Amino acid sequence: MAWWDPHQGGPVLCPLLALTGWYCPTCGGLRTVHDLATGDLAGAWAMNPMLTIGLPVLGLLWARWLWRSWRNLPPRDPPAWLFLTIGAAMVVFAVARNIPVLHGFLGPA
Repeated sequence: MAWWDPHQGGPVLCPLLALTGWYCPTCGGLRTVHDLATGDLAGAWAMNPMLTIGLPVLGLLWARWLWRSWRNLPPRDPPAWLFLTIGAAMVVFAVARNIPVLHGFLGPA
C-alpha cells in the first residue's frame, strides 16, 4: 500500500457505498492504510479515524500473539464483552459518519 496511491481514484470498492451512498465503518480503509504506511497520520485520520486507531492496535495485538507463540506460552482468550464493545462502536461510528453535520469530521475526506 505504500507504493500504490488509492487517492488517485479508481473504482468504488465498498458495495454499501455503491448501492446506497452510505459510508460503512471501513469506507476509506485503503486510503487510511496507504496514509499510515507512508506516515501521514493526519491524512489517515481524515479518511477513517476508527481504522487509524484500530489498525495499529490490531498490529500490536498480533505482535504480542507472535511473541507468546514463539515463547510457547498458553494463548489468552479475549473476553466476550470486548467483541460486543467493538461491534457496538462500529455501529455507532457507521451511523455517526453518515450524519451530514458530522460528515466533515468522520466521513472520508
